[in-house]
Amino acid sequence: MVATFLTALGARDQLLVARLAERLGASGGLLVVGLASSALSAFAAAWVGAWLAQTMSESAASMFVAIALLLAAFECAWPNREKVPQEPTRSLGAIAIVLFARQLTDASRFLVAAFAVVFAGWPLAGLGGAIGGSAALALGWTMAGALERKLPLRGLRLALAAILFLLAAVTGLSARGIIG
Repeated sequence: MVATFLTALGARDQLLVARLAERLGASGGLLVVGLASSALSAFAAAWVGAWLAQTMSESAASMFVAIALLLAAFECAWPNREKVPQEPTRSLGAIAIVLFARQLTDASRFLVAAFAVVFAGWPLAGLGGAIGGSAALALGWTMAGALERKLPLRGLRLALAAILFLLAAVTGLSARGIIG
């Protein structure tokens, strides 16, 4: 839950919700759509991780976790150069589709999938991901435009990328038997 929350800080989905809340007003519909999308994407990532875990040996599962951590590190390090929507849609359905698509490939969902591979209970991994991702979205919705002004999001994401990269390297080297 905490790892998902931290990796969702400054993520594309959180920034989109914050920008839309700033531009359109912090509507309850936007928050509900964001929370529903966050929960659905987290449970989808957990289910996929658990499904993959059934086909893997222990060493393959460890390598999958290392790869998921590496992908999460790259996603955190990737600069977000998206512009503020000039004429954003007011369609909650369109917003939900865009949010869900962004969340499926974000660092938080890579971590949820990795947790589901490592731990037997994929519903718990999904629940933790849903709570952490929802908390980050709710923070973006609450802070709206102040999110980018008050928090050092780029520096935070780069620090998280470095931590995730180190964890990926250690996990991968351990899975290969290079370090104990």
